[in-house]
Amino acid sequence: MTTTTRPVTAEYLLNMPDDGFRYELVRGELRKMPPAGHVHGEYAASILVSLGVHVKTRGLGKVYAAETGFHLESDPDHVRAPDAAFVRRERADAARDSHGFFPGPPDAAVEVLSPSDRYSEVAEKVADWIEAGTLVVIVVDPRRRVVEVRRSPAESVMLTEADTLDIEDIVPGWRMPVEDIFE
Repeated sequence: MTTTTRPVTAEYLLNMPDDGFRYELVRGELRKMPPAGHVHGEYAASILVSLGVHVKTRGLGKVYAAETGFHLESDPDHVRAPDAAFVRRERADAARDSHGFFPGPPDAAVEVLSPSDRYSEVAEKVADWIEAGTLVVIVVDPRRRVVEVRRSPAESVMLTEADTLDIEDIVPGWRMPVEDIFE
């Protein structure tokens, strides 16, 4: 006898009871993630606050905190949640009346590596963002104190604490010294 399991849907994920864990839905497969540690949260918040103030004061769009799901694909459903995200105003406005997860990818996604993260899992997540249409993925590596900026599968720029994170083509006027992330 063969048993088949049906893929989990985005609606099921959205309505799951809170059990203290974070989940993503990877092509119908539910993936449990432990809560982030305080250092992870601190670095994600550094970017989120800087980006959020800049975006809000200029009316450039919306900035989303961790736990916000982005529905990247359907059938099977694929929902990822970055540590921080930015969506341009016109796309955010178009999604205003939708309920549940944001329909589509963010324009910019931030991923902060946790001690429990495997590089292969993060690489898979970065590839998912880019394949879905995210314009830039910012990967913060606290262990090495570097930031990787990915715009395509082939294009990667590594920044050190002496550099400035610059995605002005996506978020006009926003720049952040990498050392400010790790303060």
